[in-house]
Amino acid sequence: MKSREEKPLLRALSGETVTPPPWWLMRQAGRYLPEYRELRKKAGSFLDLCYTPGLAAEATVQPVRRFRLDAAILFSDILVVPDALGRKLSFRDGDGPSLEPLHDASELGDVLDKRKLELVYAALRLVKPQLPGRASLIGFAGGAWTLACYVIAGRGGEFTAARSWSKENAAGLDRVTAILAEAVATHLSAQIEAGAETVQIFDSWAGLLDGEEFRRWVIAPTRRIVQNLKRRHPSVPIIGFPRNAGVLYEAYFAETGVDALSLDGTVSLDRARALQHHGPVQGNLDPNLLVAGGVALDKAVRAILEVLGQGPFVFNLGHGILPETPIGNVTRLGELLRGGP
Repeated sequence: MKSREEKPLLRALSGETVTPPPWWLMRQAGRYLPEYRELRKKAGSFLDLCYTPGLAAEATVQPVRRFRLDAAILFSDILVVPDALGRKLSFRDGDGPSLEPLHDASELGDVLDKRKLELVYAALRLVKPQLPGRASLIGFAGGAWTLACYVIAGRGGEFTAARSWSKENAAGLDRVTAILAEAVATHLSAQIEAGAETVQIFDSWAGLLDGEEFRRWVIAPTRRIVQNLKRRHPSVPIIGFPRNAGVLYEAYFAETGVDALSLDGTVSLDRARALQHHGPVQGNLDPNLLVAGGVALDKAVRAILEVLGQGPFVFNLGHGILPETPIGNVTRLGELLRGGP
């Protein structure tokens, strides 16, 4: 097994400039891969795939095996945390996740059902020995605000219920995000103990908030998660992804204590370079360009490498890979990152 110093992702997250930069893709295990689609059929449902360690481990390894990526990210879902807190979770094909909506903060339990989550950690333990020596293993969880959006609404989509709480029931939202932040820290810590070498916090709906709301329900709970993890695992790097944070990216990076900042596709390269002065950045190719391929893909990738490749940098997308992405375009991306013509 290679040491931490020999793994490109961990080197970049420690602040080193790595050439070529390490790369992985958000949602890299997914429907664009035929081998994943076969695995999904075998599992019977998305949630069964998440909670079957052998199948989840195979889904995690598939893209690394095919594309020689520098990291595997655990195949799971951010909503396993509220599921383990008693908000029964289901996924309906074509309709996304469904949970019982939360009407009052007192309805949210604060004790994780570790029997369910142990299946997630078992998958991590199965993945670790299957990875090539240079590949790192990434664990992840949703940010407290993003999880609150789903828990309060009971589903994905427009999170008007959570926004209403932020205006009319701020104390209740404080309670919900506090419970979720504690649960997320516990979940991420267990993933590290099971073999994750770095973790990412996905606050996918951070962009719904602005100003003081963002500081209260994105920055503050994330800071608590980071502090909790750093007490337990001081050497494990933490990546934060407050998607669509806009002008608040700087405050998030400075005030949460994350080690690296993942950027969405709206962040200009000049701004990304400025953020890189504060620490490692990750991103931020538009997933639609990976679908399009061709000259547009080549040009965008080379521009990102030219601007961000001179500092601590992890190449990724600005959001998750799209199901309609041609496999050949991902192969081409790998060639470009390795200096191909």
